[in-house]
Amino acid sequence: MNNTRRGLFVTLDGPSGVGKTTTTRRLWNYLSVRGFSVHTTTEPSKTTLGNTARHNTETYRGLTLACLVAADRYHHLETEVRPKVDAGYIVICDRYVASSYVLQRMDDVPLPFIEAINSAADLPDLAIILEAPASVTAARVAARGVHSRFHAGVSSSEQETDLYKQAAARLRASGYPVLTFDTSETGPAGVTERLGTRIADMATDPSTKPATA
Repeated sequence: MNNTRRGLFVTLDGPSGVGKTTTTRRLWNYLSVRGFSVHTTTEPSKTTLGNTARHNTETYRGLTLACLVAADRYHHLETEVRPKVDAGYIVICDRYVASSYVLQRMDDVPLPFIEAINSAADLPDLAIILEAPASVTAARVAARGVHSRFHAGVSSSEQETDLYKQAAARLRASGYPVLTFDTSETGPAGVTERLGTRIADMATDPSTKPATA
């Protein structure tokens, strides 16, 4: 008999430049030093399938790219996320379904199609969507360098910001435990403290229901 208590599945989404990767790394440290077993991961995953989707956005577009991303998501859940959660880990995933609701729509994929191919994806225990003004995220993307065709200056950042607000509302209505958090109102340490405390509370007391905002 396996007496290991189930862990948590936490996802982090938001516009490029909002601080997802930094927040993921800082949450790992915050929770680890407090005694929690934490596993961080990303989507697209670092598998062959995930790297194909991540690094070939100039080759694969529209419906093709959307299907690649969804296929990688199901493989990622089966081979990495679920086993770690079942083993008691807090799994923090940098990008999940909300990102598909945004980036694939920017790629002219109809929303009903996106919803259909992601409909069997696991519901996270907490779906965090980070927010910041488009002017802030665009400046950060420009400073670090553009990684794909989805990043085209302030206009694309504004589009991302608007679509993430729509995605948050859509996912919340479908039962996702969505928590939106404005990273422009506090520094990285403050973001980590507030989100880390919320996750730690959920991990300590499974009956804790994540308050949404």
